[in-house]
Amino acid sequence: MSGATLDVSKATPSEALETAYENLRDELINELLTTLKKSSASFFEKVVVELLVKMGYGGSRADAGKAIGKSGDGGIDGIIKEDRLGLDVVYIQAKRWDSNSVRSSDVMQFAGALQAQKANKGIFITTSRFTEDARSYVSQIGSKIVLIDGSSLPI
Repeated sequence: MSGATLDVSKATPSEALETAYENLRDELINELLTTLKKSSASFFEKVVVELLVKMGYGGSRADAGKAIGKSGDGGIDGIIKEDRLGLDVVYIQAKRWDSNSVRSSDVMQFAGALQAQKANKGIFITTSRFTEDARSYVSQIGSKIVLIDGSSLPI
């Protein structure tokens, strides 16, 4: 989040519009994160799956993705069919945390859950942020895990 400031009297119309857009986007992200942090874990998991489907995963299929997180879910909160035919599946972990950072041990548990599913692709989304150790860990393993911080939500 940039929190851009610009002397409007010296800005070109294009610069002023860009600054206004960035400020509005930052406000929207902050409001969205605040709302998501107050929601239930199951609601957050459903929002994450819906977001990924809207981004085009699974094509236009009605069953392109589903939230499956519950007690004893084995570390998998949702699944998305990567293509229209459902030939490959991407597993999802969604952590609705307020202030705690997601550590490498949390990502290791998710990587283990992927292995238990014989899967090699996962997306781990949090409303907080990932530690540098967590980011370093995913760059060293064979599974492809994408980490998305709350401030980087693709809205």
